[in-house]
Amino acid sequence: MNEENKKTKKFLAIVGVIILIAILVGLILAVVKPKTSTSSGATNVTSQSETATQISEEFENINYGSTTNVTSKTVNITEGGSYNLSGSYESITINTTKDVELNLNNVTITNTNGPAINIEEADTVSIVLTGTNVVTATTTEDLDGAIYSKADLAFSGTGTLEVKSNYDGIVSKDTLVIKSGTYTITTDDDGIRGKDNVAIVDGTFTIKAGGDGIKSTNEEDTSKGYIAIDGGTFNITTGDDGINAVTEVVIKGGEFTITGKSDGVHADGLVQIDGGTFNITSAEGIEGTYVKINNGTINISASDDGINATNKSTAYSVVVEINGGELTIKMGSGDTDGIDANGNLYINGGTINITGNSPFDYDGTAEKNGGTIIVNGEETNTITNQMMGGGMNGGNMGGQQMNQDANMNGQQMRQNGRMNAGIR
Repeated sequence: MNEENKKTKKFLAIVGVIILIAILVGLILAVVKPKTSTSSGATNVTSQSETATQISEEFENINYGSTTNVTSKTVNITEGGSYNLSGSYESITINTTKDVELNLNNVTITNTNGPAINIEEADTVSIVLTGTNVVTATTTEDLDGAIYSKADLAFSGTGTLEVKSNYDGIVSKDTLVIKSGTYTITTDDDGIRGKDNVAIVDGTFTIKAGGDGIKSTNEEDTSKGYIAIDGGTFNITTGDDGINAVTEVVIKGGEFTITGKSDGVHADGLVQIDGGTFNITSAEGIEGTYVKINNGTINISASDDGINATNKSTAYSVVVEINGGELTIKMGSGDTDGIDANGNLYINGGTINITGNSPFDYDGTAEKNGGTIIVNGEETNTITNQMMGGGMNGGNMGGQQMNQDANMNGQQMRQNGRMNAGIR
């Protein structure tokens, strides 16, 4: 073999080794992803629902047709159009296939045998508020709202609406949109409930409800059953959850004061907070299968978990993801966790200030890729994993309990030894 052939074979061998190394490196990189890919993958989870503003725009530019001034005390609307109401009424019933607009100007409606406003059928119904309006109803379990609608229902205007009900306050079995207005709602059950979705663009809300404050309930269609809030001022006191949706709760802004016996903000699927100011006092502050906080000022005082991700929906992985915002969480004593992820926990940004025995509890993995963590007044870069009020990784309460258990076991062993030896 001449020298030139030897050089050629040697060159080809080197090229072959380089190609083999490149293939092996590619395979390794395909299987072993960088650490940051886990958290960046988590940020791909986001709401697919329309915003409240997008939903409300679907109610714009509706031609309601002729305008009628309504004077009879019991009103039955069977034609589309715009209806002006002022004064006292016993009930309003709508049954038409057309669009209807109700202009309420200093109206009082009192019905002791059903909804004050009962929308049996319509394409869309828009209620425009002017002045001071009061709606009171004693309803049944079937027609369970003081304002009850089987059609899409939208509210707007500069006036006020006071709602009192022995069941629910405002109910739509379809889409419920609130663009503006001032609302005072007192109910034995839910305050505001929309089956397909609830979309709130703006407004001022004072809700005292025996059940949930704001609720969406469609369990049959995974693209529905959500709550979208873009703004507004909310003062909610409830016997259950402040805000509760089957699929998603997406909040982009607003001011929220929520006092609830269960959860402040709850979704079986995704809770996504992109902005707003929150003051939540409840058993659990925010709960969902996937909890994603991108921004906002959030103050939580909880007797159970401050933020909890738990498996309530197969549509999402169980994750708490914090990308921004200012979070202050104060926990009660006992088996409580500031942030409890029954899955994975990602902290990519924001400031998290937790006061309590157990700041974090997670079942999967935890990553801190950014942000600031303050626990009991001290900044830390470590996401400890604790349980039962602070046990697993050096929690003081857990350590104290272990010492107490050891002392009690030692005392019992010594006592048993004396008894066996006949010592009294």
